[in-house]
Amino acid sequence: MEQTWNNKVLSDVFGADEGLGLRIKQVALVLVGVLVLAVAAKIKVPMWPVPITMGTFAVLTIGAAYGARLGLVTIFAYMIIGALGFDIFASSSAEASGLTYMMGGTGGYLVGYVLATLALGALAQRGWDRSVGWMALAMLIGTVLIYVPGLLWLGQLYGWDKPILQWGLTPFLIGDALKLALAAVVLPTVWKMVGDARR
Repeated sequence: MEQTWNNKVLSDVFGADEGLGLRIKQVALVLVGVLVLAVAAKIKVPMWPVPITMGTFAVLTIGAAYGARLGLVTIFAYMIIGALGFDIFASSSAEASGLTYMMGGTGGYLVGYVLATLALGALAQRGWDRSVGWMALAMLIGTVLIYVPGLLWLGQLYGWDKPILQWGLTPFLIGDALKLALAAVVLPTVWKMVGDARR
């Protein structure tokens, strides 16, 4: 990898990198990112013991591809649109949406989305997204950052006498492991393609 690419994420190597062109690119990336997050949240892949939703995959991948700052703007834009009542979260609907939905059982995971986006962006800016091993570790860290506030939120909301781990963790581990493996391969592969194209 060229030395000049250090501290850059994938979104930095395409399109304008200064002035008005950069601002237009950033706005476009945020809009595309919000759309990807909204669509991914609604995708459910059949799996045992529960279907795999692609929302966390999109959150972690966008965090790594956009970097911490642009990733944070994107995830906040996604949250604001959701807070306004649009049906863009995994289990939201016309009847359950907006702030009421966000303050329910999913609230902690949404907080985790923000933390994971920041972490993945920061780690990608340090080059962790260039290799499968480092990217897998970054994805694992991001996944933990989603689950910790999610489980704490569930415990506070429903009580620690309830089966919190069975509700909010164990059914999703197999699917999350598969998503982690997929993302760990995707970003380094894209970096390799970019590198090959620039040689």
